[in-house]
This record gives sequence, C-alpha cells and structure tokens, in this order.
Amino acid sequence: MDGCPRIQPMAFLELSFTLSADRQARAEAALAELGALSITLLDAEAETSGERTILEPGVGETPLWPSLTLLALFDANVDRRGLTHLLLEALPELAPDRIDFREVADRDWERAWMDRYQPMQFGRRLWIYPWNVEPPSDFQARSAQEAIHGVPSDRQPDSPSSVGAVSTAASGERGKGVALRGPDSPQDEAVIVRLDPGLAFGTGTHPTTALCLEWLDSLDLSGRTVLDYGCGSGVLAIAALKLGAAHAIGIDNDPQALTASRDNAERNGVADRLTLHAPGDLPGATRCDALVANILAGPLHELAPRFAALCKPHAPFALSGILAGQDTDLLDRYAACGFTGLQVTQREDWVRIAGHRS
Repeated sequence: MDGCPRIQPMAFLELSFTLSADRQARAEAALAELGALSITLLDAEAETSGERTILEPGVGETPLWPSLTLLALFDANVDRRGLTHLLLEALPELAPDRIDFREVADRDWERAWMDRYQPMQFGRRLWIYPWNVEPPSDFQARSAQEAIHGVPSDRQPDSPSSVGAVSTAASGERGKGVALRGPDSPQDEAVIVRLDPGLAFGTGTHPTTALCLEWLDSLDLSGRTVLDYGCGSGVLAIAALKLGAAHAIGIDNDPQALTASRDNAERNGVADRLTLHAPGDLPGATRCDALVANILAGPLHELAPRFAALCKPHAPFALSGILAGQDTDLLDRYAACGFTGLQVTQREDWVRIAGHRS
C-alpha cells in the first residue's frame, strides 16, 4: 500500500418517469430547476409495436415521440423524498407511483466508447482508425499479403465489408466515367482514415456509412473531384481524398457537421483539398466526377434533379441512408432524372443505390 486513499467512483441517482410530449418542456424546466445534472429523452414505446424512429431532424427542429420517458441524473446524496415532493408540486398531474429511482455507477463514458471503437476495414484498401490507435509496424506488408490471399480467419477486424451485403441490378448499363478498380495487386497500399469518435455524425459503424465507404474503395478516384452531400463527420469525403481524389466537396446544412468535417480533415492532412459549404452556398458552376450522399430517402428524392445537375456526364454516384423498401420509388425517380446502371445493395435493413449519370 502506498498510503494514498483510493478514490471511489462517483455514483448518481437516476430519476425516471413517463409523460406525453406536450408536457416535455415544463417537465424539463422543473428537473433543471431541481438541479438535474443531465436530462435524457427516450421513446416510451421503444421496443413495442408503437415505436417510432426519428432518424435525422432538420436544423433547428426537435421532433419528439408522442409519449416520452425522461431520465434525469442527480447527485447520489440527494433527498429522494424531498425531490419527489418538489417534482409533484411542479408537475401535479404526475402520479407518485410513476416516478422511479435507481442508482447509477459512474464510469468514463468517453473511454468506454473509445475502447469499443476499433479499426475497421472497408473493401480491399480502406481502413478507419480511431485517432488514438496506431497501426502495427508491419501494417502495409500484412495488408498487401491479404490483398493476394484474403484476410486470415484468425484475424477478425471490426469490418462490415463482407457481412450481409446483397446486390441486385436495376436498370441500364455501366457508364463511362470514373472506372471501377480491378483486382488489387500487392503494390496497393492500405489507406488509413483517422477519426475522432467523439465527433459522431458517422464513423463507419453504421451500415449506410459502410456501404458508401466500400463503394468509394471500389473506384479509381485518381485526380477526380468527389462531392459528399450530407458530409456529417466528413468521413466519406476524407476517404475519397485518401483514396486518390484530387479534391472533395462536403455539403451539410448543420454547422456542427461542417466543423467536424474540417477537424477530421486536418487530422488526416487533407484539409487543403476539402472545400465545405452549406447547401445554399455551393457555387452554381460546381460539377463533380463522383457523388455520394448518405442522408435520408425523403431528401434524396427531392435532390435527384440537383444531383443530376452536379454530376458530370457518366459520373458514378451512390446514395444511402435508405431503408429497405424505400428504394423502389428512388430507382424510378433517379432513372427519370438521367441516371443509369442503377444497382441496389442491401445490408441489414439499409440499402445503397449506385449507378452513373447518363
């Protein structure tokens, strides 16, 4: 023993109750007034037939579920009886038996997330590494060997690139723009993109991001301009640059996403080749050699004419953020807007549509 007192992890008291969405603002204000350290809103119908998914609200929008469960953290030493009394005074419609308490042990949440976020491989060359993990010293040699013989069965990277993907051709012929890559040779070096998991918006762990990263890895982007519409963390634009693109353009309506993209580009040494814009600020003469958009089916439907104008003739494109079953309408929409060679690839409940501008 070194004589130093052991510091015990701090504990918290979690208070929870369910209420309708129209009472959420008043409940949050009351909890904040009572000293809540954090407040979390959850769908009270989660994992039931009434569950409703909220995927990506617009800027300034806060859509809520009809029925909410509020979780509020307080210091573990707070007086439960007194807290309940004051809460019922602020929310008299709340029945006492609907208020639940439980103790929650503290932990380093950032460290726990970083420990779960491991290197992931997409396609043959592309790897996403958290910024705090260094590749092994023989990384390039091992990657070249695996390009010939495949990934050894005793190494299981956190890679979604070959799991559960099904492709189907839709219509048209392959275009004449950016070429698909042929079989990799031993000279192909692994490409590493480093991300800060704290800047969320897309780190490769979601099937839609994985589908787009694999698509980028399949292209020869040397000297090309790639447009990433809905860039989020910038992972797709940065991957395109690391895979050989001369220039990438990132578009997002969320200023925080543009900040995350800029920070990640600087971390990867490609900030000088990445241009970032809000949708309304994109110069009218902008044209790209390849376009990728990982957003949602509704905006993708609306943006089809816009994407047709942004793509050069024969430019390849890929769309994701699309739930299985939403692709039929989008295939018709993009075919009508001049896109050909349309193919659908599914992973889990999500799909990617890829093809070429005519």
